[in-house]
Amino acid sequence: MKKRVIRYSDEATDDFAGTHIRTKPLKPGYVYLHSGAVWSFVSFFLYRIVAQPLIFLFVKLTFLQRFENRGVLKPARSSGAFIYANHTNALLDAFVPNLVDWRRRGYIVVGPDAMSIPGLNGLLTMLGAVPLGYTLKQKCNMLRCVDTRIRQKSIVTIYPEAHIWPFFTGIRPYSDASFSYPVRTGAPVYAMTNCYQKRRFGNFPKVTTWLDGPFFPDTGLSPVERRKKLREQCISAMNARAAQESTYSYIEYMRS
Repeated sequence: MKKRVIRYSDEATDDFAGTHIRTKPLKPGYVYLHSGAVWSFVSFFLYRIVAQPLIFLFVKLTFLQRFENRGVLKPARSSGAFIYANHTNALLDAFVPNLVDWRRRGYIVVGPDAMSIPGLNGLLTMLGAVPLGYTLKQKCNMLRCVDTRIRQKSIVTIYPEAHIWPFFTGIRPYSDASFSYPVRTGAPVYAMTNCYQKRRFGNFPKVTTWLDGPFFPDTGLSPVERRKKLREQCISAMNARAAQESTYSYIEYMRS
């Protein structure tokens, strides 16, 4: 089978998600933190009873996905934690964070595309989406939401590469901007790397998800330097895992 080839010009800005979603600004009245028994019950039911079991079956059957080194999460079970992951598959990246630790709710910081699908804002919020804000008020509410989830000992996943490159086996350069969240909260940080291997039958790859860490904000440094150090620790761990464990290229990427 001839491999699909994708040509790119900029690792930081090119996006090959292929969703063709018309991006819309987040609604002015978007609510980040809901209260009330009905909302809590419906959210719990959809997340725990419906979504998690179906997601587990989907990633196992479709990607033969499995976790490695998940024991590194144990030191952070008494606190919230941030996970930084490579962005290589729309479905896998939406689902795997909800399976990392069954004991805790998973939340994912998402871009505008995810919240631009008509009629799905409420459902995505119930399933753990935390959208980036547009206005100053929304940005403040988003930070308050992230802080709350960490205090609730949940896991918040962030994709610092920002753009999806399907089945890409490397790690693209990313900035340290998103590491302001753990610097702000003091919560531990983990690197999560989805690595691709050839399965025994067929050309579609299987996936092994590796976890590394924890990395903690260095309080001996300035906030800016803490962000830089956390970023370096994460990207170094992800590069090492990808170089060693991503052994099969389903799609070939070539610079234009």
